[in-house]
Amino acid sequence: MDKNLLSEADILIVGAGFYGATLAERISTQLGRRVLVIDRRRHIGGNAFTEQDPATGVEIHRYGPHLFHTSNEEVWNYLRTFTGFTTYRHRGFSTYRDKVYPLPINLATICQFFGKRLSPDEARGMITGQAAELGDRPPANLEEKAISLVGRPLYEAFIKGYTAKQWQTDPRELPAQIIARLPVRYTFEDGYFTDRFQGQPVDGYTAIFERMLAHELIETRLGVDFFDIKPLLPKDLPVVYTGPIDRYFDYSEGELGWRTIDIDLEVMDTPDHQGTAIMNYADEAVPYTRVVEFRHFNPERQHKSDKTLIGREYSRFAGRSDEPYYPIDTRRDQAVYGRYLERAAAEKNLHLGGRLGTYRYLDMHQAIGAALKAFETVLGPYFAGKLDSVSRSL
Repeated sequence: MDKNLLSEADILIVGAGFYGATLAERISTQLGRRVLVIDRRRHIGGNAFTEQDPATGVEIHRYGPHLFHTSNEEVWNYLRTFTGFTTYRHRGFSTYRDKVYPLPINLATICQFFGKRLSPDEARGMITGQAAELGDRPPANLEEKAISLVGRPLYEAFIKGYTAKQWQTDPRELPAQIIARLPVRYTFEDGYFTDRFQGQPVDGYTAIFERMLAHELIETRLGVDFFDIKPLLPKDLPVVYTGPIDRYFDYSEGELGWRTIDIDLEVMDTPDHQGTAIMNYADEAVPYTRVVEFRHFNPERQHKSDKTLIGREYSRFAGRSDEPYYPIDTRRDQAVYGRYLERAAAEKNLHLGGRLGTYRYLDMHQAIGAALKAFETVLGPYFAGKLDSVSRSL
């Protein structure tokens, strides 16, 4: 990389996902500062990157499905300056023993599964009775926690096998906090999310990032590994780092645990393979966790191809060379992360952000909200001379 880019920049942002792109846009447009954005991948957008499949013309969510939903009006209004949204409302389904049920578990799921019509009060009473299996004993693992929330029959049908595939671990060996809340609706409401604002970006996710990073004061360089240029950084250049925090410190305090996803794409000789965007597979004997059919995210588009594109998702533990998705967040992980935070606090010009930098699984709206908050409370005051450090992490 040209050293002039580094010397001319007022701040370096590592990672062109939602957290980094939001800060880059705010710092350039609101403060008039020069921002250098780098990403080791050869595209912007982080895991929200989308692109068109040449065989079908369908927009692929390259790192798995992204569904925008939020009740945060500030985030919604901010993002709408870069994109319009469709009226897409996600509805979830799960296949169990070759039968399809709606998700999250609602009154339709319960009536269909138990084979009888139940009123909301009847369903609630039945599930409450099934969930009382443990008595007053606190749940000791994920299985017991799930049973305490939905009862054993629904747990064994929709959660047990899926969780075993998702984590490659017996649910009895997983901590209870992984499934701290599990919604059960005693109505026929079938929307997957209950957030006030929902939809898919009209032009796709990548177009959002292109517009966010289009300001003349933002310079974006792709295919650049931060650790290759780290020795070249000017001493006082502030850095927003959204990569894995353990990698930043060369794993000196230990590696953090992550899950990743492999997606097996296949073009199918039919215009519609499964009739919905996402189909979960609850049976443990089915090796994949779910099948995504991308064209259903944008039903308003006139897809002319008589073929469709699907992706079968397989979950596994992430190695250093994999793209991390979900923090495992065991007690050991929490202790390791705490030690990294202590080290990060000592670095005056380092600001950690995003799900990798903060070891939290953030939905898109949460990443944007955290970045807007960081701009108001950390980066804005820093450039205004009110803070002498950007080391605070959000």
